[in-house]
Amino acid sequence: MAFRNFKIWRGKLPHWRADDVTYYVIFRHRRQLDEKERLLMLRMLIRPDGRKWDLLIVCVLPEQTELIFRVREASSGEPYELSEIVEKAKLKAGRQIIKASGERWPPFYAESYDRIIRDDAELEERWEQIFDSPTTLEMPQDPDEYEGLWVADAPSEE
Repeated sequence: MAFRNFKIWRGKLPHWRADDVTYYVIFRHRRQLDEKERLLMLRMLIRPDGRKWDLLIVCVLPEQTELIFRVREASSGEPYELSEIVEKAKLKAGRQIIKASGERWPPFYAESYDRIIRDDAELEERWEQIFDSPTTLEMPQDPDEYEGLWVADAPSEE
């Protein structure tokens, strides 16, 4: 599979970037988030500055957050950098959590794991994994009842 404008950069983890791809991202939390903190993180991810991405699904669990999305292009024609979108949401939520809790550090680790989804089968597998994660982690039995889960649409079966 060839990606358009493919490049790799490395922090602690390798990060692959390409145009017109779908990404899966997961990041861990330093500590468990309570329900209010999970809903705050969810709001920050659903509404990033401007319309920088098309979010397909996101689930904020006590110990981790998972999401699938496609990055949009900026007015320059270059795609937005996904880490800037995700990290900005983590930063905003972290500041509010620090203010409310009095903690010294935000409850999110600095780096997120991201992956280019390679095909429709992987998209469906990851999407179902995220959708089922509240049940898998013994949260409310029905994912539709879990407030930390947001779904745009199910992946299309082409």
